[in-house]
Amino acid sequence: MSKLEEIKELYFNKQYKQKEISDMLNVSKKYVSKILLQDNRYKKEKERRKELSKQKHKEKTINYIKSKRKIKSIDIAYEQLKQMHIQASKELSGQRNINNRTYKKWNSSIYRYNERTKAYHLKKGIVVGADVPKKISWKSY
Repeated sequence: MSKLEEIKELYFNKQYKQKEISDMLNVSKKYVSKILLQDNRYKKEKERRKELSKQKHKEKTINYIKSKRKIKSIDIAYEQLKQMHIQASKELSGQRNINNRTYKKWNSSIYRYNERTKAYHLKKGIVVGADVPKKISWKSY
C-alpha cells in the first residue's frame, strides 16, 4: 500500500486526525493535508467532523453547567443549614434563661399533655438534668 492510499485509509476509514497520521507515517502535516485536499470526499468528511465537534462541545457545555448548578445548590443548602445552626446557637446560648414554654417548643417530643392537670409532663423513661422542667403548666396568661 502506498503512502497516498495509507493516508486516505487512516483519515477516511479509521478516523485519524491529520496530525496523528503525519506522526505515524513520518511525513509533514502539510503533505497529509495536500493529499487529502485532492480527494473529493475530503469536504464532506471535514464538515461531518466539524458537526461532530460542535455536538461534543455542546454536550460538554451542558454537563459543565449542570455540575456547576448542582454544586451551587449544595452550597446554598449548606449555607442555609449553617445559618439555622448559628441562629439556634444564639437562641440557646444567651445569658438569659429561657422560659418553660419555649423549652417545651424546642423539645416537644419529650413531653406529653395531661388533660386532667392541663399541663405538659415529662414522659416516663426520659433522663434529664435537674434544670429541665418536669411539669409545664399551660394555662393562658
